[in-house]
This record gives sequence, structure tokens and C-alpha cells, in this order.
Amino acid sequence: MNEYELKVYEEVEEWKRRMIRRSGMMNRLSKKAQGKINEWIPEKVHEMMTESIKAMVKATLFGSQLTTSKDQVRGLTLAEKDELVQKKISVYQKTAIVEGAGTGAGGILLGLADFPLLLTIKMKFLFEAASIYGFDTKKYEERLFILHVFQLAFSSDEIRKDTLAEIEHWEDRKKALVEMDWRKFQQEYRDYIDLAKIFQLVPGIGAFVGAYANNNLLKILGEAAMNCYRLRLLSKAPEH
Repeated sequence: MNEYELKVYEEVEEWKRRMIRRSGMMNRLSKKAQGKINEWIPEKVHEMMTESIKAMVKATLFGSQLTTSKDQVRGLTLAEKDELVQKKISVYQKTAIVEGAGTGAGGILLGLADFPLLLTIKMKFLFEAASIYGFDTKKYEERLFILHVFQLAFSSDEIRKDTLAEIEHWEDRKKALVEMDWRKFQQEYRDYIDLAKIFQLVPGIGAFVGAYANNNLLKILGEAAMNCYRLRLLSKAPEH
């Protein structure tokens, strides 16, 4: 490893420690309450929501695949790739802020539109990040990896630890992974989003809450994506 790669290795190790750290009490209590609510929701509703989000995500993945430019970073160093991804995070944060403020200011109907719009922004960013770090999103395993990065960013303590383990051992685990657990995927994401954006539908403060929440959600996703792809690249880096 060169000097920059050693620095990145230390940053990734620190990020991993934060990923497995226990959430604060408020987050744990909220997750417990959401778990109770989910128990009250009829099974048919869970099935409908799972299928809806599965279809939404797959459509977004397909659209992002078509619009992501390829071979834009051939020959770049890890430092240059990191810098480019940081710029992409900033761009997508600004896009998410505008989207969140617009839908937050529009009341309940536009607030409901926020979910698919924000999901599209997040998935598009993940495709850009994968491309910058040199991974071919035409491959099914890379699109599956993107979903794991997404799940890692927006999930509860237990699921986050399990997902991080999958990502850390991706080259070994990916052969056994056929499909996402869509029920777990949608439930974890909804619970996380509900906690972050519960006040977006409140008149008067919806625009502010929407902008703030979206900015923060893209920051979390950006950090997760950077470190997941760095982790994979560093695992392939030759020792010096």
C-alpha cells in the first residue's frame, strides 16, 4: 500500500467501528416502537408494500444503468477517485435538498411523492459511485452490491452488522447470494426514513425538514458508498 492507501485504510477501519457501534437510546426506542407498529400491520399490506418497493427499486436500477456514463475514470488513482466521489456527493446532496424542500412545502400529496423521487436520487448516486471506483454495474452481482450498500446505510443495528459482514467478505459471499431479502430491505428502509422524515408533512416546517433530512440522508449514503468501495479496492491492493 502507498501512503494514501494507508490513510484510507485507517479511515475505513474507523468507519467500520462506527458502523457496528450501538445506536443511541432514542433510535433504539424508535425502532422498537416501529417494530410494534409493523406487527399490527396485516400481512397482506406488508406483502403489497414489499412488492411495490421491489418494483420501484428495480425500475430505478434499470434507469440508473442506462444513464450512468462508463469509462469516465480510467487511469485515475484512488485519491482522484475519492475526490471525484466527494464532488458527486455534494452534487447529489444539493439535488436532494431541492427535492426535499419542494415536496416538503407541497403538503401531504407532494410529501408522498418524495419517497420515489428520493429513492431515484440515491440509486443514481450509487451507480455513479460504482462507476467511478471501476465496478461494472452491468453485472448482476454489482447491482446486488449496490443494494447491500443501500441497506447498510439505512438499517437498524443488527441488520447493519450482518450487512457489513456480507460486504467485507463480498468476493466469497456473492456466489451464494441470488436475490435480496426484499421484505427486510423495504421494512428497514421505511423504518429509517419514517424516523428521519416524520415531520416533513407538517405544514409550515415541511420544506425545512425535507431539505435537512434529504441532505443528511445523502451524506450518510455517500459515506457508506465511499467506504464500501474503498474496502473492496484495498482488499485487492498489493502489499508493499
